[in-house]
Amino acid sequence: MAGKKKEASLQVSVTNQEQWEEMLATKGLTVVDVYQQWCGPCRAVVSLLRKIKNELGDDLLHFATAEADSVDALERYRGKCEPTFLFYGGGELVAVLRGANAPLLQRMIVEELAKEKLVLEQGGERKVVKDDGLLADEKAEEETLEQSENKESIIVPASKSYTVAIIKPDAVAHGKANEIIMKIQDAGFEILAHEERALTEVEARDFYRHRAAEECFEDLVQFMSSGPSHILVVSQAEDSANVVAAWREFIGPADIEEARREKPGSLRAQYGTQALFNAVHGSEDIDQAGRELAFLFPNFRTASVKEQDGEEERVERTLALIRPDVARENREEVLAKIQESGFTVALQREVMLTEEQVKQFFFQYVEEDSFPALLQNMTSGPVLALALARTGAVEHWKNIMGLTDEHEAREESTESFGTRFAVENDSINPLLHGSASLEDAEREISFFFPKQQTLAMIKPDAMEEHKDKILEEIHANGFAVVQQKELVQSKEAAEEFYTEHREKPFFSQLVEFMCSGPCMMLILDKENAIEDWRAIMGPTDPDEAKETFPNSLRARFGSDVLHNSVHGSSTEEYAEEEIRLIFGDISSDAELADDGETDTTVIGEPLNLNNGSPQPGGGDDPEPPN
Repeated sequence: MAGKKKEASLQVSVTNQEQWEEMLATKGLTVVDVYQQWCGPCRAVVSLLRKIKNELGDDLLHFATAEADSVDALERYRGKCEPTFLFYGGGELVAVLRGANAPLLQRMIVEELAKEKLVLEQGGERKVVKDDGLLADEKAEEETLEQSENKESIIVPASKSYTVAIIKPDAVAHGKANEIIMKIQDAGFEILAHEERALTEVEARDFYRHRAAEECFEDLVQFMSSGPSHILVVSQAEDSANVVAAWREFIGPADIEEARREKPGSLRAQYGTQALFNAVHGSEDIDQAGRELAFLFPNFRTASVKEQDGEEERVERTLALIRPDVARENREEVLAKIQESGFTVALQREVMLTEEQVKQFFFQYVEEDSFPALLQNMTSGPVLALALARTGAVEHWKNIMGLTDEHEAREESTESFGTRFAVENDSINPLLHGSASLEDAEREISFFFPKQQTLAMIKPDAMEEHKDKILEEIHANGFAVVQQKELVQSKEAAEEFYTEHREKPFFSQLVEFMCSGPCMMLILDKENAIEDWRAIMGPTDPDEAKETFPNSLRARFGSDVLHNSVHGSSTEEYAEEEIRLIFGDISSDAELADDGETDTTVIGEPLNLNNGSPQPGGGDDPEPPN
């Protein structure tokens, strides 16, 4: 409670126009963190602001947070996810900072405070500014919209499986593009879209950002932006259920020598030359195919054969909740039915909710007579939370759920998936919840699967033989590497990193091991990053991992509890502290610089959902840490 009071005194919270006007009347310099209601203010900068306030100790320096959704003066900032800091002096806008460049933020605060003091002390004139970035954003949106409207949409049946294929600059430069295209069609693949264009360096860097940690990344970016490529959307005439796998089989291994040895008839074996120059690209999996498709063909969309009156269906995500008793007794059957219904389970976790969290998530039902039963059920065990994806996901999942009143559902919707798991004399829908709209879906998915950062470490025992394989696993599982560094820890640094284990008998042995050679430190970014990385690592003890999670990193690369190849933060608090220790205060704010997202607030305070059932890797271990 003391910590909250301290934060409240550091930053004034502005949630309406009247408070906004009062804030502008404050004497001195006020730095305002403008945020959106659904995501909340940027908690990650609080430590930086507190540090600045303590160092300067100036009564003329003020900090505030302002909710764009409820302050009339901030209407133009609504819907903007990028961190925005507005500097006000004498009620006038004197500076704007977009993004969370921590050194720049600190420097601007010092400079603008000095300028404001000069105005107040010497009566100088303030240099008032306009937020040109906001105008630039609006202009860019208009241009993008105009280009999108002028460009014909690429429409294909939703039943088709598709993937992105690129004939790379090396094959195009050698005049092989048309020959490769003929072989693609002869092999039974259907080309749904085809463009010849050169990727810019910025586009290439963004397209391959999941490989940023690889040593060849810069060479890859330069090569892919060195000349024109042929970019294709590929399907199969026979509507294969997994064209991604078929395409990757057709193009062969990425390594040319391996391709020539193992798949001599593949495209890479025939047209590749060396290393990066392997002629063609293919998406690694269905999820990556979707991301690449959206990146390269923003006008591509799927159309259901049932579309009428020009109405279209798009790939969407929705949140599904399976109540504890059904999740416990029928979990596998539920998941099988979901997949049979055409959904992809994009994210999945079990969560033990507190009473307060249930009240916050289901706030609209709190006054209803059925809420006590709902509350009791929802806190009786882990809830299975799923982010489901497919065309028309929101409406389709609601149809599958059936009606909330199961007795009525049995009469009117005998095919309803929900009726299959209904409990006699129980008014609670067994599938419990489905998002009401696309907006609700994304907000609710963020509730259960928050965008997070975690610290990952490849330990000294795994660096020489397994580093590349571990990095491949990181990228294959959708993590973005925000920052990384390779280092040999000093004894003092290792002792500070593992200070919580200082009194344990294995502490000196642990410190000695962690200083024995280089290790790689990475900041990983992803929805649900902390739990997902711990699941990939597996249990702390490699022997246990081999029995329970044989495909985990520790099962494959660890030898004992100490030499278990990798480390991952166990909670959000530990992640923040470990990132600060390794990368410093500046890098601890990297989540802001990476993609502009902040901590997610659904209702009231941001919720910590790291209290669910144990994940592979467990929590804080009493043995040598993970």
